[in-house]
Amino acid sequence: MKRIYFDHSATTPVDERVAVVINEFMLEKFGNPSSIHSFGREAKVALEEAREQVALLLNCSPEEVYFTSGGTESDNIALIGCALQHRERGDHVVISNVEHPAVRNSAEELERLGFSVSFVAADRHGEIHTGAVAEALTDRTILVSVMHVNNEIGTVSDIGAIGALVRERGIIFHTDTVQSFGKMPVDVQAMAIDMAAISGHKIYGPKGVGALFIRRGIRIHPRVFGGHHERDIRAGTENLSGIVGLGKAALLCRDEMEGEARRLTDLREELYRRLTDELDGVTLNGHPTHRLPGNLNLTFHSLEGESILMALDLEGIAVSTGSACSSGSNEPSPVLTAIGLSPEEAQSSLRITLGRENTEQDIDYAGRVIIDVVNRLRATAGAELPA
Repeated sequence: MKRIYFDHSATTPVDERVAVVINEFMLEKFGNPSSIHSFGREAKVALEEAREQVALLLNCSPEEVYFTSGGTESDNIALIGCALQHRERGDHVVISNVEHPAVRNSAEELERLGFSVSFVAADRHGEIHTGAVAEALTDRTILVSVMHVNNEIGTVSDIGAIGALVRERGIIFHTDTVQSFGKMPVDVQAMAIDMAAISGHKIYGPKGVGALFIRRGIRIHPRVFGGHHERDIRAGTENLSGIVGLGKAALLCRDEMEGEARRLTDLREELYRRLTDELDGVTLNGHPTHRLPGNLNLTFHSLEGESILMALDLEGIAVSTGSACSSGSNEPSPVLTAIGLSPEEAQSSLRITLGRENTEQDIDYAGRVIIDVVNRLRATAGAELPA
């Protein structure tokens, strides 16, 4: 049976070129970067080279890149560490209402610690606008966090405009770039970003490694205590093989990102055209053009998304009903309900996210299978489409 992976926003396969580097640093160059003998020095050089590779893709100084265990830890360090460090300046934090749980739950923790949190509403496409952020700011606001690309619907917000506004007010600006880093340009200088979270396994690197950009001069209260690793921001022996893998993955994305973005956009649009030409009752979630190249989030009215997912899985096609971090939840997606979908519509939705190994042949096969599955499930259920 043909197997097709269409869930690249959940995770990506490790690129073979990245795997070679990871293997080398697991089996041969395995030294602790904090050791002063030749094994340690060799590891330290590789660690700093990876830092430079990540910095190149962010357009920042290598000294502003801090390695973590992934996007979730990066978001936690940024929000909680920043708020605690700057509490004397204010106690108000602003985030959007379509953030990843790593940001949303960090904000809830800040509320338990006595901070006030305001939520900026996305528009019907899931985009966060500068005016809405401006209205939420007060003289007590110390931190704003708005994600660059939404992990479920793929909508891209104008982070540069938001960053410029926030900087003008003297407020620290954090953005979750886990879904955009390596897939579209993220320039922390041009976009006035103070902190940005990234993750290795979203860009064909390994799981369990990520990074946090912290602009020079931004002070952070540490969340993990121990030695002086990562310049006292994140204690613990560095995940060397993972970090060099992240660095290699970032380097590959820098070289291939522009062409890959065009290719994935073409594949996404072809799949969308085929599905909407052949099926009634299918609507797009997220912005029609300001979206991540490989993201296609669709509502198949009158059906449960989970039923479609399971039927496609039996046909060898992997998709999702939303964020991988929310899998197993019976509640409708908070992102989809935030942009105006009813709970029933939200639970009738699928996220299809394309990646590096997908081809035109995959689109052709998957299009035919999805159309067949949806028609079959609707016929079996006797489903009637809304007028």
